[in-house]
Amino acid sequence: MAQRACEGLDPELLQHIRECPCPCDHMGYGNFLDYQQIPPCPRYPSRETIFNTVPQPPTRRDHYYHDVIRNDHFYYPYEYDSCSCSTTSDSSRNNFRGPWCVCLMVCVVIATLTAGLGLPLALSPNDLKEFSQEERLELVKKLLKDTPLIDGHNDLPWNLRKFEHNFLNKLNLTKIKSQPPWSTSKWSHTDLPRLKAGGVGAQFWSAYVPCQSQYKDAVQITLEQIDAIGRFVQKEPLTLEMARTADEITQVHKRGKIASLIGVEGGHALGNSLAVLRTFYNLGARYLTITHSCDTAWATGQDTITRDGLSDFGKIVVKEMNRLGMIVDLSHSSVYTAKSAINVSSAPVIFSHSAAYSLCNSSRNVPDDILKMVARNGGVVMVNFYSYHVACNVNASMSDVIKHINHIRKVAGIEHVGIGAGYDGINVTPSRLNDVSRYPYLFAELLADPGWSQQDILALAGLNFLRVFHRVEEIRDEWKKMDLPPFEDLGPRRDLPECISKNS
Repeated sequence: MAQRACEGLDPELLQHIRECPCPCDHMGYGNFLDYQQIPPCPRYPSRETIFNTVPQPPTRRDHYYHDVIRNDHFYYPYEYDSCSCSTTSDSSRNNFRGPWCVCLMVCVVIATLTAGLGLPLALSPNDLKEFSQEERLELVKKLLKDTPLIDGHNDLPWNLRKFEHNFLNKLNLTKIKSQPPWSTSKWSHTDLPRLKAGGVGAQFWSAYVPCQSQYKDAVQITLEQIDAIGRFVQKEPLTLEMARTADEITQVHKRGKIASLIGVEGGHALGNSLAVLRTFYNLGARYLTITHSCDTAWATGQDTITRDGLSDFGKIVVKEMNRLGMIVDLSHSSVYTAKSAINVSSAPVIFSHSAAYSLCNSSRNVPDDILKMVARNGGVVMVNFYSYHVACNVNASMSDVIKHINHIRKVAGIEHVGIGAGYDGINVTPSRLNDVSRYPYLFAELLADPGWSQQDILALAGLNFLRVFHRVEEIRDEWKKMDLPPFEDLGPRRDLPECISKNS
């Protein structure tokens, strides 16, 4: 028996330990008969198996029941062996309160669950590498039923404007794959059947406006795109449902629908007005991509080669987003804008559709020093699937995307990587990732790597983003308690043309 003082130990438990023929550790109290070689019955999945980390001490100890610790959204049993522990003396008693009975019942329940439900989280990464692709795909489908796959960026709304001019009343999002111009366009990767096949649990739809609209009708076009998103979601109430909070994402997913959220792409959509920013938020927009490829009057975009980042007004935009509970998105931003925004923001930031600069030196991608800043900030980089951003050429493959995911994981940590494919906004996709139906194949491929556990897949798929979103909302609520009023700074005025300024 383990060298532990047994004074005060329940006499019945002490007798059970002395007589039990199985090799259980009995919650650390050991076993007099540990020389016997009786096969143990199935083990409960340990927290170490699930998280691939060292288990933490249990928060409560009970002599008769396995300890349970709580971690985030799930309950996981603490690591204690379970076994069939009935003995001759035990079986002679008609007592269903003793530890022998509890141990036996736990064993039966575990065996039943393991056989009937598969207990996917009980499988170790080493077990998974022996699975066939079909078995891993089935496992991924089970995982995504419990945890929503959240994609950070899809440009279907812009294709609705290009192809349908936002005339949506007769549009059938179930059949567009077989109808021109959708059926012949290299830019089309999304419809309802493929979203379902892809296991998508939540999708950010992009309210994108081109840079050419800056100083013209950018605000109007953004409002029209927000309206279009709301209308096509309303047209498909059995499949899609709008969500505005982190909790609503989870609730919609539990109802078997795809949570639909709005991201405004490009700070030029604001027209240099904080009032417009607040209006977008009130209409449901939950992130703003600070810049697109072009500069604004207060931030530099990805194509700008200067040391300029956010202006003073740009920093106020970030602070107002923190106050509102709106996520700061830094895809398309210049390096200096990204660094400035991360330093200014009190809440975690995201890159909604970017990859790793070290693997492909596209200006869209994130350098390692900024990946480390994102980790310190608590944010997430959601990996883009555009071939030119993952392979720097048209010949990208799924393995190229996996390299970017693994690189970001290595530099920033598993807690700071997600998925933001950018479908319908790209015209060249990696092989085996040709549309929104292919996410499960990506996750199944990752599960073939012993370095990836099932919990890692859930973190990548959606838990990391949910953590960020919850924290953004917490910052909003904390500031609300301080009665912080809206920022009222005026944005920079556009310089007047020379011919007008001379006559003024």
